[in-house]
Amino acid sequence: MLSQGKKPSETTVVVGMSGGVDSSVAALLLKEQGYRVIGVFMKNWDEKDESGACTAAKDYEDVARVCDRLGVPHYSVEFVKEYWDHVFTSFLEEYKAGFTPNPDILCNREIKFKLFLKKALELDADFLATGHYCRTNPERELLKGVDPGKDQSYFVYTLTRETLGKVLFPIGHLLKSDLRELARKAGLSTSEKKDSTGICFIGERDFKKFLGQYVAAQPGKFRTLDGKVVGEHTGAAYYTLGQRRGLGLGGEGARWFVVAKDIERNTVFVERGETHPALFADYLTATEPSWVAGAPPAAEFRARAKIRYRQADQDCRVGVGPDGRLRVDFDQPQRAITPRQSVVFYDGERCLGGAMIERGGPTYYEQKRELPTGGDR
Repeated sequence: MLSQGKKPSETTVVVGMSGGVDSSVAALLLKEQGYRVIGVFMKNWDEKDESGACTAAKDYEDVARVCDRLGVPHYSVEFVKEYWDHVFTSFLEEYKAGFTPNPDILCNREIKFKLFLKKALELDADFLATGHYCRTNPERELLKGVDPGKDQSYFVYTLTRETLGKVLFPIGHLLKSDLRELARKAGLSTSEKKDSTGICFIGERDFKKFLGQYVAAQPGKFRTLDGKVVGEHTGAAYYTLGQRRGLGLGGEGARWFVVAKDIERNTVFVERGETHPALFADYLTATEPSWVAGAPPAAEFRARAKIRYRQADQDCRVGVGPDGRLRVDFDQPQRAITPRQSVVFYDGERCLGGAMIERGGPTYYEQKRELPTGGDR
């Protein structure tokens, strides 16, 4: 994809470089294709790790090494305040309200493909490129990455065709194993660097300890759906639907899972068994839709959908209300539909867009019983 008929040698591409192998290879491929490449590192979080070292500084050193190896200029830009104001504050408010937000999606929408894209264009770049595992086509549609285990279209479903016309995804056609081999052959210092996980730009850490710095939580009770107290939790905000690990509940029988939360009463409801009916729902409602084409395919349409990253696509029917609110009916009941996560829609390899999950239903306890009203405060 070239800008206004320009040759690659006449086209400037700013590559958003994180210090990881994916963005390193994105820069490598564009350089090999003849583009004028500029590596730019975004500093969005300002905090030291447990050893007292600034993790952003470490990552920028990796960016500098890769860019020096490729013979391309490199710079750093800072969006620490913008990340706090537009992403992290919202992330905290969602947790305080009892939801489980996905900050990566908000960061892509508000920081990477808005503020950072604007900065790239201010540098007279023709395109912004990133190391996301997804693709575009000449019609400026968003496509899945070729590697099914790494496809990241789920995280960038908020991009429109207008934005996609200014963005390149150089590694979307690669398998991760092939990408690492390219990095090794090119002698890139990031070729064996571990993939980053955890919160967008904040990284891996003890999540409950980290969240506790910002969200005041009070201990409360774990209850079954019939009201029986089976243990104590450290704060309802710390738990998410379907969670198994970290509950601290034992005893004979199947493992415990979180099936519901009542933030007002600081109660976390649990039941035994990975397939307990309380974990499943037939449909969901969703708000804040975002469509790559600018509008949904129709007022009602068939699609495949994901309600979480790396989930297998699920067959569904989507209905769009006059206010844009969605109802998504699944062919098969879905497990742990989580409010304020995203549902993302596909037609084959094309990502159509997505929305924020409002709620799943009818849930088991909505059909069979009301949640116990006994408070724990």
